[in-house]
Amino acid sequence: MFKNKKKMNSQKIKTRARRTLSSDFVKAKNVYVVDTSAIINRFISKLIRKGIQGKIIIPNAVIAELENLANKGREEGFIGLEEIAGFHKLKQNFPIQPFFQGARPNEMQIKFAKSGEIDSVIRGIAILNKAVLITADLVQAKTAQAYDIPVIFLKPKQEKKPKKGLFSFFQKR
Repeated sequence: MFKNKKKMNSQKIKTRARRTLSSDFVKAKNVYVVDTSAIINRFISKLIRKGIQGKIIIPNAVIAELENLANKGREEGFIGLEEIAGFHKLKQNFPIQPFFQGARPNEMQIKFAKSGEIDSVIRGIAILNKAVLITADLVQAKTAQAYDIPVIFLKPKQEKKPKKGLFSFFQKR
């Protein structure tokens, strides 16, 4: 029971945190930095088709994360690398210029990636370029807000888990 209550409280906190975030983009702003989560969820190509334009900066730390995932055989890594490769085709029809920037993560940053070290590198590139950060990571978005970095937060779709119960028992047969 305590575990369910803790999970419910966590969901309430996340819902409240999302209220101050926006998924809208201003067409006048033309420099964007993309986070790994936005690439894996294929949000960038969708935003490009919706009218986002200008310089799209892909941090080399993002490429390193995707490469690492792909080397481990994880689907997200391949999806992300395909998404970025697709930018080169999109730039033929849309007014975007993809750029790669920043150093690859060092050993310490990789070791503490779960503590936000790689995310910090990505935010640093956004600050350096006076860019809008595009992310699907709620913690990254809220941290960017704390640093006064303009952010576009795109909530990833949650896969619905099938309900267990009598009805699902009969569905399987």
